[in-house]
Amino acid sequence: MVFSSISFLYYFLPLMLCIYFIAPYKLKNTALLIGSLLFYFWGEPKYAVLLLFSSAVDYINALIIERYRGSKVAKGAIIASIVINLSLLGFFKYSDFFIDNFNALFGTQISLLRLTLPIGISFYTFQTMSYSIDIYRGDAKVQRNPLDLATYVALFPQLIAGPIVRYKTIDEQINTRSHTIEGFSSGISRFVIGLSKKVLIANNIGELNAIFKGADKGSVLILWISTIAFALQAYFDFSGYSDMAIGLGKMFGFDFPENFNYPFISKSISEFWNRWHISLGKWFRDYIYIPLGGNRTSKLKWIRNIMIVWLCTGIWHGASWNFVLWGIFLGLMVALEKLFLDRFVDNAPAIIRHIYVLFILIISFVLFENESMNDIYMHFKGMLGLSGLPLYDDKTIYYVRSFAVTFIIAILGATPLLKKSIKKIKKIKIARILIDIIEPICYIGLIIVITGYLVDSSFNPFLYFRF
Repeated sequence: MVFSSISFLYYFLPLMLCIYFIAPYKLKNTALLIGSLLFYFWGEPKYAVLLLFSSAVDYINALIIERYRGSKVAKGAIIASIVINLSLLGFFKYSDFFIDNFNALFGTQISLLRLTLPIGISFYTFQTMSYSIDIYRGDAKVQRNPLDLATYVALFPQLIAGPIVRYKTIDEQINTRSHTIEGFSSGISRFVIGLSKKVLIANNIGELNAIFKGADKGSVLILWISTIAFALQAYFDFSGYSDMAIGLGKMFGFDFPENFNYPFISKSISEFWNRWHISLGKWFRDYIYIPLGGNRTSKLKWIRNIMIVWLCTGIWHGASWNFVLWGIFLGLMVALEKLFLDRFVDNAPAIIRHIYVLFILIISFVLFENESMNDIYMHFKGMLGLSGLPLYDDKTIYYVRSFAVTFIIAILGATPLLKKSIKKIKKIKIARILIDIIEPICYIGLIIVITGYLVDSSFNPFLYFRF
């Protein structure tokens, strides 16, 4: 079940909210846990046991770490937590990738397992593993109630696509969160904004990209526009989902961390990745980059640390060589910026810095979207005008005109321009009153439009389910 579906919006969520707020305070976590497990079971019934197993593993290991703190037993428990979690992730996500490459390398014919990837496994294994690590480090308090820990792990708003919420971020909210009308209304607003980004922008941009990809004959302009469309689709798809998760969290009394901060306004690649999928970046920073020594080491080891983090980031996104290449490419760009590019980028005019960032990002999204090396090669070749394709054709012009408004809305929506404008207008008392009146009407209108779109359209993919 996805948030942008009729079944979630009009069946699951209203029922879940009613049961949750009717339940006595002491039973709210139980209600939330049962609802979250049903939510996961709806979409992935045969792998729900993995979610519970991962929770149980880290619950037990955390108790052992707490009881035998400072001993070899505690060290063994944290190693067990890391090994078990990574083994689960590795088996279900990377088995066929390793078998396929082993067969290619040694000429063997080992059969592929063809396992279905459990939804959200990349997210919840990182969450449970970070819980055990934080207990080992003394950065979080151990949770002695297994149901409360399972509630944290299975929490449906962030279960299948993040943001990656670390236990220490919400440990106090597990048992002592407050519910207010202001918080609930704020959650609804954030949810509707995220839903609008997903359904009205990401889906429409994605449809354009799908049309371009399915075109028999293309043009140089089509290849460039389709890559930009994919980048915008990925942003609005994932940031919209993160907004919905944060909004749902607020409805149930939780404050989840922000996951996006207008990355496309960045003036360097390093800044972009401090603004995109923030929770994942912080996870790799705190559990891999800093333990390796971060930048407090020799220059050579510093570059090594950057490349290890980015290689892990690439592999985390998928079991395919294009993700490995994508991670290496971005790692090199970040390393080059740290070494010397920053001096040139910082001194360049703002427009040049933005062009530089967007150009590098376009290259990275070509690597990210195309799984085969041949597709990547042909895409770049076509973009450079080396495939004999025309610069543009009638079909290109037709679709550009048809989707021009959506593109303009997407580009403006990827900047903080609208948000800043509303803040400035709200400083005027009369305008603030009018906005406060109009705002809820706009949200209701958006829900009506979105409902109509979901009923009428069959195009409603979610890119990050594959991760």
